Amino acid sequence: MTKPDGSLFSVVYSSMARESFDDAALRALLEQSRAANAANDVTGMLLYRNGRFIQILEGPEDAVRETMARIEQDTRHANLRVLIDEFIEARNFADWTMGFQPIDSPTDDVPEGFRDTFDDLEAHDDPSMTLRAARELSLWFRVRATQGR
Repeated sequence: MTKPDGSLFSVVYSSMARESFDDAALRALLEQSRAANAANDVTGMLLYRNGRFIQILEGPEDAVRETMARIEQDTRHANLRVLIDEFIEARNFADWTMGFQPIDSPTDDVPEGFRDTFDDLEAHDDPSMTLRAARELSLWFRVRATQGR
């Protein structure tokens, strides 16, 4: 997408936690992220499962890129991979400086043909598949957030 006037920029990335995050560590990370994001007009969501983070950030391009630069330097992250970076027409998470959802892995046998959208973000070199998986996770998160209100 070309850069529109008054454009917003979005980044989706994944990373591995260098050390396990318990509830207290996740709360501290969220407090820090929410404060920084609010100060920089950045919104988004953070998903965490089995030591892996997937985050969507959106806002003014400079603010999102500066946020990503800080995250890339953060020693709590390893194997950081930008999955999508693009200009967007509107925010998907306008009400959240950082929405958050911990996700448990399935413990039962999964049915034949089961697709794990979380894993789809990294399992393909096809950018269209990555984009589709990111949009599915975004929609899933927004639906769950509205159901919890």
